[in-house]
Amino acid sequence: MTEQEQKNFRFLVMDIFWFGLAIPATARFMAVYAIRVDATAFELSLLTAFPALLLLFASTMSGWWGRHFPDAARATVLPGFGFRLSFLLPAFTPLFPLAFQPFWLILAISIPAIPQGVSSVMFMVMMREAVPIDQLTRLISRRFIAMNTAIGFSTLVFGLWLTRAPFPQNYQFMFIITFLVTMVSLWYVYRTRSLHVSPQVRPDKGTSAWRDKRFRRVLGFAFGTQMTFFVVFPFIPYYLVSVMGGDEQFISMFVLIELLGGIAISCCSPQIAHKLGHRNLVALGMAGTALSTLIIALVPSLYLTVIGAAVNGVSWTMVGTGMFGYFNNKLPGHSVTRYTTLYSQVTFLGIFVGPMLGTTLLKLDLPIVEVMLIGSVLRLAMGVIISDVKLLPVSRTLRRFIAGPVA
Repeated sequence: MTEQEQKNFRFLVMDIFWFGLAIPATARFMAVYAIRVDATAFELSLLTAFPALLLLFASTMSGWWGRHFPDAARATVLPGFGFRLSFLLPAFTPLFPLAFQPFWLILAISIPAIPQGVSSVMFMVMMREAVPIDQLTRLISRRFIAMNTAIGFSTLVFGLWLTRAPFPQNYQFMFIITFLVTMVSLWYVYRTRSLHVSPQVRPDKGTSAWRDKRFRRVLGFAFGTQMTFFVVFPFIPYYLVSVMGGDEQFISMFVLIELLGGIAISCCSPQIAHKLGHRNLVALGMAGTALSTLIIALVPSLYLTVIGAAVNGVSWTMVGTGMFGYFNNKLPGHSVTRYTTLYSQVTFLGIFVGPMLGTTLLKLDLPIVEVMLIGSVLRLAMGVIISDVKLLPVSRTLRRFIAGPVA
């Protein structure tokens, strides 16, 4: 790699490290905060689903936004700042009446989702433009290691802080600190330079990335992995806290174990992907997420659920690494922004549909444990669909159904 490519590589790793220090505030402790202000299971699902819906619509503006900048690196900075407001706005929650606080938390996460929809697409394009294409898998692996290391550290610190400081000032302080930390992350994004700028080809009338059969399969897998994973994801904190009796300190331990699993597999995921292929890496990861949900739902003790956390950390990291590699391998060299936008939209759609499906199951008066078991079955089925092992006729039939034949 050239000197600037090496700098870009370091900047993108440092970006996610600093951002990872902030992630637990919204990704993990936000749900516990919502529970503390009497949010229902449905409102917890909205914390995940409603921002994803706004992301879906906002990402349609990414192509228009990108055309106003010389490259994706410059186009990422301003929406990246707007996205980071999701760490600041929750700090204002205690200023509202208690009955309105769960609704404000949903708004505080959802409003920044509009710039996030643009930022997420531009950032994916920027990574392709910042380093050589053959270095992307290594970059993603290093980013996973840096992110999980940072999340593990901040989860421990915030877990101890939240259990010892008075409520709600403990959460207010956490959100303000994490917002400041994300500004350091944004500074590294600002220093990144686009070196391999992709041509922005305007699509001809009647053409669409949907017509690309090879890429349509990628879209099917992206939707399926996100949808089946998020069917039960928003309810796991509710189950651990409200049903099993956990608190913020236990959640921090749970997340730390999860992250240690992710860090361990990140060190060797490029080698596994090279040996098995990206598709099989994703399939194996989805099977692992099914196993983790099964463990969490069935073990008799709260502390035994950390076994499921470790399995989930390993498995979801495999899914993330494998899907990004599979996506980039199928991405054509032209119209990168257009294809990336569609990929992001389908991903956000899966994140929206998953929690809504889980909420529907809860409204059928199914116990939360049964909903988690159904989610486990759905995750395993998705792993079978994605698998490239030609052993199961049902796997081939389901793959043709969601993705169509490969060209």
